[in-house]
Amino acid sequence: MKILLLGSGGREHALSYKLLQSSKCEKLFVAPGNAGTGKIATNVPIDVKDFESIKAFVVQEKIDMVVVGPEDPLVLGIYDYFKNDSLLGGIPVIGPSQQGAQLEGSKEFAKEFLIKHQIPTAAYDSFTAETVEKGCRFLETLQPPYVLKADGLAAGKGVLILQNLEEAKTELRNMLVHAKFGVASSKVVIEEFLDGIELSCFVLTDGKHYKILPTAKDYKRIGEGDTGLNTGGMGAVSPVPFADELLLEKIATRIVKPTIDGLQKDGIEYKGFVFIGLIVVKGEPMVIEYNVRMGDPETEVVMPRITSDLVTLFEAVAHQKLDEATLEIDERSATTIMVVSGGYPEEYEKGFEITGIELVEDSLVFHAGTSLVDGKVVTSGGRVLAVTSYGATFQEAIKKSYQNIEKLHFDKMYFRKDIGFDLL
Repeated sequence: MKILLLGSGGREHALSYKLLQSSKCEKLFVAPGNAGTGKIATNVPIDVKDFESIKAFVVQEKIDMVVVGPEDPLVLGIYDYFKNDSLLGGIPVIGPSQQGAQLEGSKEFAKEFLIKHQIPTAAYDSFTAETVEKGCRFLETLQPPYVLKADGLAAGKGVLILQNLEEAKTELRNMLVHAKFGVASSKVVIEEFLDGIELSCFVLTDGKHYKILPTAKDYKRIGEGDTGLNTGGMGAVSPVPFADELLLEKIATRIVKPTIDGLQKDGIEYKGFVFIGLIVVKGEPMVIEYNVRMGDPETEVVMPRITSDLVTLFEAVAHQKLDEATLEIDERSATTIMVVSGGYPEEYEKGFEITGIELVEDSLVFHAGTSLVDGKVVTSGGRVLAVTSYGATFQEAIKKSYQNIEKLHFDKMYFRKDIGFDLL
């Protein structure tokens, strides 16, 4: 089977690593890929949003399956583009329909879905430039901190959590009137703040049946002690140590099942991953957000723990026979630490040569923001590498990742030294 995987980050390198373990994967192409995917698969210089070029490549190479890594092509409707095209209609796309992708593409759509299907979540309301002063009055009814979310996709940066009421009002006006996050913040969801501990739940579904994948916890803030600006993620741990059987049962019955049932009831086509961002408040799980693809860097700890054939699972998704497939999980813990460019998530330089990757032992190195220039691996993004390790405990796995990070080098390299420490 020839497979085309769309994307260029650490998530896509981890998915490539897993797909290539299958005897069913005859050839794997990654568009556009990175230096890491280029070493194990064939990179193709196609933009993930360029559907016409993707179509031409799929037809030319006789691709049998398309796996979508990032959210942008899903929100833009690549599933529907394939389904409604006479040449592409029979090729499975692993990812939801455009309507399903609204769970991530629109915070308001997601909140309405949660309320409609009685899935636990924070109280909210949404506002536009025309109703900005009404939004300011709504903020006055809430207790701090105040949560403002750009309705559309803002590359993981469209959420503000503010302690001061006047500052929250100013930022609401900045988002709605002054387009702080561009078109993404033409509508803003204001949400009740929930105080608790977060974790990520991942589900693979064919629209009728589903499998719950290993849980993970990621670390979003740039600074140690969870301080500083939000990032795409600085590290992750799987499984989540505090997710005991009782909590997992609550997540399955109160959140996962109603989500998949809700998609069916609403007639939403969905064949792919559902990421459910959860917060546990006084022992009760509540939904913070949905994503319609695997998270990053959580993919780098979840995929290595799946021992089942991923291509077989994806075939079951495509044919709505996921109930007949088996999901087997490695009992060991896995952790990943992100190595990032100095200055990230704000301004940073690119093009620094990375050395020491070949010295890493007993850990997996997934490339995120890398490219190959004159035969050398260089930095090309904010998050550069993810170092993933197994261990009998997450502490053992983390120790191994940190030991291997010491062998890596590029100018202005940075990583958090406290991933997982809050779980001790």
